[in-house]
Parts: sequence; structure tokens; C-alpha cells
Amino acid sequence: MDPTRRFYPLQEDFRDPFSRDRDRVLHCSSFRRLEYKTQVFLNHEGDYFRTRLTHSLEVSQIARTLARTLGLDETLSEAIALSHDLGHTPFGHVGGDRLDALLKAEGHPNGFEHNFQSFRVVSTLEKRYKDFDGLNLTFATLEGILKHSYPYDKAFFPDWVREAFALDRHPSLEAMVVDHADEIAYTSHDIDDGIKYGLIGFEDLEDLELFARVDAMARAEGIERGETLYRHRFVASLIRLLVEDFVAYSRPGSERFRSVGPLCATIPATEPLPVGFSPETSSALKRLKKRLFERLYRHEKIVRNMYAGKKCVDALYRAYSEEPALMPDRQKALRSRRPLHRVIADTIASMTDRYAMKSYHEIYGISLH
Repeated sequence: MDPTRRFYPLQEDFRDPFSRDRDRVLHCSSFRRLEYKTQVFLNHEGDYFRTRLTHSLEVSQIARTLARTLGLDETLSEAIALSHDLGHTPFGHVGGDRLDALLKAEGHPNGFEHNFQSFRVVSTLEKRYKDFDGLNLTFATLEGILKHSYPYDKAFFPDWVREAFALDRHPSLEAMVVDHADEIAYTSHDIDDGIKYGLIGFEDLEDLELFARVDAMARAEGIERGETLYRHRFVASLIRLLVEDFVAYSRPGSERFRSVGPLCATIPATEPLPVGFSPETSSALKRLKKRLFERLYRHEKIVRNMYAGKKCVDALYRAYSEEPALMPDRQKALRSRRPLHRVIADTIASMTDRYAMKSYHEIYGISLH
């Protein structure tokens, strides 16, 4: 499969295909809105915390490092990384989960899934060109966004997606790199934000094997726990450990499937991923993430904010269903082309946290905070 193929004709310019993809994503409105979409902590809680935008930039940086070190296409990895969260709703995963539940409760089995929504953003929802919807990205970038998790063939995919994207095949190695860069970024930076915010402490992690390895790296720099710099050096050391482990374990697989360009829709999906963390580090990382779920993501302060976000999504969906005229004009105009429930879901998914809360307040006269 030609990784640079596009679905619509394009006049070439001075950029290579994947640089052009990256630029189109960077300049689209959905990317800018990520600045005010929750990663874990609501944006208005403070200026320090990660948002979907800063997370996407951090994933991009790590993905570029991994791709370059393994001799893969760095710019393709960058384009996929910058696109991978475009479909996220306000209020983090809870917003998407709630939207999915609302749609299914109304009898719409396809529901809502944020990875496919990212694909829809760049292939359908963004409007920048007269002759077609979407950003007209290359096959390789679209494939990397679409095949974010295995199994790749989801029940709600339309037939044209199944026909075009060979869902029985793995995506490019560059897409696999982005998936692991995402895991490195959110794990390390959620620890950073959680400790900064005082929701967890290093004592919550110190019995874990991965903590011991990272702690030793930080102490080797002469930084002891309790020092101001320890948190920064711990997070940097965790990223370094995971990057080095991924590169070392992935090098044989990346060399086995090395080609002139990205290898899209080629490797059978029944084959193990040729890149990834070592089994030991993968198991240790799973234990770390489980601990973060127990001590950080289920912390009372986080749950309270996410509950408020869930109720906001509930209320907006109900209001737009009962009175579609409440939606912005551009969204209302789409009703002739799409079912009402999908227009409502797209409208809510596109919102930033603060715009969703503002809309809730304007409709119901009640402030969530």
C-alpha cells in the first residue's frame, strides 16, 4: 500500500507528504481546541497541568525520538502523534464514556469512540477545502490514527473504512511507535501532575519494581528524595528508562521490517507487534499504571471533577435532543447530512471544557463550579 496516497487530488508543493500532513493538523481548529480539553486535571485548576494539547506535543516529541533512533520516518510519527487525540471530548475519558452510554441508551449501537472520532475529525469533520471534507491526509497518517488499538476492525466502522484500510493488517511501525510514546507520555506526566497537585506521593509508588529502577537513576545524579529537583529528575528518568527499553527491544523487529518507506497494511495482524517494551518492563509498567488508577485517577478530587463533567455532557445532550436550535449554526446546518444524534455527539465532542461549562450555564442558568 502506497503510504503517501491521498483520497483526493492534491497539487504538490515544497513539502514532503508527511510534513504536509503535520502542517494541516497543526493549523486545524480541532488541534487548537485541545488547549482547553482535560487530560486528567481540569484546565481551570491551574496553569501547570497538562491538557490534551500539551500531552499531544509531548507524545510527538517522544515519538520522534523513538522513530529517529530506530531509523523510521520521524515526520510520519509526528503527524500521527499530533492527530491521535483530536477526537477526545471535554472532561477527559469520562466525557467520551458518557457520550457513548447516552447514544447506546437511545438505541444507537455504534455509540461514541474517541479513536474513531479522531479519524472522523481529519477525514470528515474538519472543513478547509471546497471540493471535499476533511484534511485529505495520506493513507499512512490516516491508518495510524484509525488503527490505534487491536483488534483493528471495530463493529461500528463503515464499509468504506473496511475496504480502504486492510483491517486484517498491522499499521506502520511509525504508528506502533506513537502508541507506545503515548503510554510513556501519559504515565510519566500524570505522575508529575499528581505529585505536583498533592494527590499522590512517591511513598505510594515506592514498593513497585519500576519505581526502584527509576529512583536509582535519579539518585545516581546526586538528587535525593525530598529535594525540589527530585520530582523533575524522577519523571525524566522514567521517560529515559522507557525510551531506552523500547529502543533496545524494538531494534531487531524494526530492522526485520525495514523498507524504503513506511510499511503500511502489510504485516498480518495475527503476527505479534515487531516493536514494544521488553516483557519485564511491560509487566512492571502495567503494575505502575494499576497503582496510578487506584491512587490517582480514582482520587476523590479527580472523581468529583469528572462527575461534574459527566453531568454537563448529560445535560447538553438532553438539551440539544429536545431543542436542536440550541446548537451552533454550523452544527444545525449539518442535520440535512447526518442523523441528529450524530450531529449532537459531534457538537459536544468538539467542545472545550470551558465552552461546555459555559453552554451548560447559559442553557440551565446553573454553574458547575
